[in-house]
Amino acid sequence: MKQQTLHTSFELSGKGLHTGLQIHAVFKPAAEDTGIRICRTDLPDQPCHQALARYVSATERGTVLTDGEWKVSTVEHALSALYALCITNCLIELDAPEMPILDGSAKPFVDAILQAGIEEQEEEAATFVVDKKIEYTAASGSTYVITPAEESEYEVEISFPGQILHDQTAELLHLEDYGKEIAFNRTFCFVREIAYLLSKGLIKGGDLENALVIYEQPIPQEAMDQLTDHLGQPRQDATKLGYLSPLHFDNEPARHKLLDLIGDFALLGCRIQGKISAVKPGHGGNTECAKMLFDLIK
Repeated sequence: MKQQTLHTSFELSGKGLHTGLQIHAVFKPAAEDTGIRICRTDLPDQPCHQALARYVSATERGTVLTDGEWKVSTVEHALSALYALCITNCLIELDAPEMPILDGSAKPFVDAILQAGIEEQEEEAATFVVDKKIEYTAASGSTYVITPAEESEYEVEISFPGQILHDQTAELLHLEDYGKEIAFNRTFCFVREIAYLLSKGLIKGGDLENALVIYEQPIPQEAMDQLTDHLGQPRQDATKLGYLSPLHFDNEPARHKLLDLIGDFALLGCRIQGKISAVKPGHGGNTECAKMLFDLIK
């Protein structure tokens, strides 16, 4: 396929999931062979770097890219949307160290890209063509099998302990189905994780508008009251387990893991012609595997 960029610029604003900051992001057309470049306009020298696996510095509850003072968190949703819509060149200007979380999915990015329009360029897009089976097991235990295919294909299998979220699978065989099948699925976390995440200074901007919260292990009513107060929601009966907001799909968590998988593997900086099958994927395993592939094909 040919390289592609945006036809016109677009802007998105919202709070950061982990910092709670109000963030302004501008997505601009870019010349051929630019790649996806992210600039921190709030820093003195406005440093810019291409979004590549070699810059991954942390993966707790999101993918973080760092080089010196340049640091950008929660890049996976924007990168997922850009990759799925075949945008190979784009300049992103951020006035904070994190992408805005928006509604917790990739849909706002997809909608904005489609409204801005997509422009084909002259040069061919760099493409990694998978010609043999590749297997990888990450330190976290996540496993990846990459096999030949006619286009970019993805499959995930997830499994969590507890009474609510059991084994789930999701797949995407055609990128043109991304908008209706994958983009709308929100990031998720468990009630049992929230106190820990808050203690680590994360999810300061989290609420039920931008995250799917899963209540699968009973907690005292007092703790539930503190949680719902933090999320800005009416207090709930702590004896009733389930999702604290309605699901978009029965397997929304698995679909979101697939969304993240696409975004993290976009850090290869090229198109992928092949199928990526992942069992229990996470940002750590995804980016480890992406780094392995990057070293393999560079």
